[in-house]
Amino acid sequence: MNLKRLIDQAVAGGLANAGFADTPAVVKQAARPEFGDYQANGVMAAAKRAGRNPREVAGEVAAGLDVDFLESPEVAGPGFINLTLSASWIAEQMQARYRGGESALDVATARIAIDYSSPNLAKEMHVGHLRPTVIGDALVRVLEFLGNDVIRVNHVGDWGAQFGSLLAFLDELPEGERGTSLKDLEAFYREASARFRSDETFASKARGFVVKLQSGDPACSALWEQFIAESIAHCEAVYDLFNITLTTEDIRAESAYNDDLPRIVTDLEQQGLITVSDGAKCVFLPGFTGKDDKPLPAIVQKSDGGYPYLATDVAALRYRAGELGVDRAYYVVGAPQTLHLKQLFALGEAAGYVDGQDFRHVPFGSILKDDGKPFKTRDGADVKLVDVLHEAVARAHDVVTTKNPELSESEREEVARVVGIGAVKYAELSKNRMTDYIFDWDAMLSFEGNTAPYLQYAYTRIRSIFRRADADAAALDATVVISEPAERALCIKLLQFQETVEQVTADNQPNVLCNYLYELAQSFMSFYETCPVLSGAEAERNSRLVICATTARTLQLGLSLLGIETVEQM
Repeated sequence: MNLKRLIDQAVAGGLANAGFADTPAVVKQAARPEFGDYQANGVMAAAKRAGRNPREVAGEVAAGLDVDFLESPEVAGPGFINLTLSASWIAEQMQARYRGGESALDVATARIAIDYSSPNLAKEMHVGHLRPTVIGDALVRVLEFLGNDVIRVNHVGDWGAQFGSLLAFLDELPEGERGTSLKDLEAFYREASARFRSDETFASKARGFVVKLQSGDPACSALWEQFIAESIAHCEAVYDLFNITLTTEDIRAESAYNDDLPRIVTDLEQQGLITVSDGAKCVFLPGFTGKDDKPLPAIVQKSDGGYPYLATDVAALRYRAGELGVDRAYYVVGAPQTLHLKQLFALGEAAGYVDGQDFRHVPFGSILKDDGKPFKTRDGADVKLVDVLHEAVARAHDVVTTKNPELSESEREEVARVVGIGAVKYAELSKNRMTDYIFDWDAMLSFEGNTAPYLQYAYTRIRSIFRRADADAAALDATVVISEPAERALCIKLLQFQETVEQVTADNQPNVLCNYLYELAQSFMSFYETCPVLSGAEAERNSRLVICATTARTLQLGLSLLGIETVEQM
């Protein structure tokens, strides 16, 4: 149940009864308890258009709200309508929520492709892949939970001039050393690149390997496949450690579109979209200009006959819109690629490859060190993502050992894994994706504030209540009764779960869900401090156990939609 939508529909009905059909109700959660639970703000605009007194119109609308889930509406200020949910209705919905469990919502049916993570296979995944991987995976989980048919797309970079150096370097190694050398992809990449810059003979050989690879030379292709296999195995290991849902089945690499590139250019030529500029085949799209205000070319074939990334992206776009038949496609790619993707989408529409589908860029900012500079090693190299994850687990192990030394070592290791990985993911997802943020170990591993450890601890605290009560949280038989303000506030927050999840997808902002879970945990802590759970009469005790069980399930579900696990004790 989307509580906000339910109230919105009721207010829209009241507006229609007052002669303002098709007027947006503009329902929002109330900013303060004295304003009720929700507030309808659409009356003022309607009254202004009609030339009437807003408070008078608000009174008419409020009088027409004949629904069983609201107490008497209150007109406030210049024409707001404060809406308060009925306590008995809240209790009934909580009862239904507990009995119904936490299943997928199935409120949407779009077919959506999400392009995310998409590392280059020339080197190991680094911290720059953290944001697209984590944001994309959270969006996948939420969209699937809402009932959408989601297609994961890992558009890995497995093609390009850099592979000439890598293959030439691999070719010079004794066959028995190739597998060992590829285990450290980062070192391998650096050595090959250094040879290319310093050794012209090697550079010439590397360029020759590019030609061989593009022409399908069997020996060269065999080396390339060995390199790609090792690279993909590395990515799989990172995804497994990071609890990311991508698999090898989701890989649709750049090389998959190679055969389509000449056909793309030919098709664009036949449509009259191609202009030859300095030997390159370009498309000049309306509205795209450079710093000098001259038309900005979208190059689809270089003057030497090669194909730039844009050509591959056009082929991928046509495949997603056509063969996959998506309604929407989201590209979880850094903000610096905004112009490139705007050109891509505009070109797709100009060529007729996109016909009404929603192709959308989901950009994000950068991860910084505490000095505000890019998150790099001391020598300026990229920080390996796997190293970050291992350090997170190690740091979490230290924290867990200090907080609960009674846990066995195997228990500490499991809790450390869940807390450490969860802390890194939540630190990312709790930020507005468009903002840059500072990577701070102490902040993300804190058990206070808006962090994964705080939410995970709130979950374990609830689970401990059931251990003390010797009760099965899934098999309670009780009637929910709401008697205290903190109890009521917690129940309303629980009933706002669906509207929150749907809001995440409105702007593709996972931090909306993070904020909700943090507020839910805070609301539970207030409830727990003021409403004794186990010491009251049996009816009250069982009612509050139902509320506790629903809170635990909601916390666990919400965290799982972010790709974060929970543990039973910490």
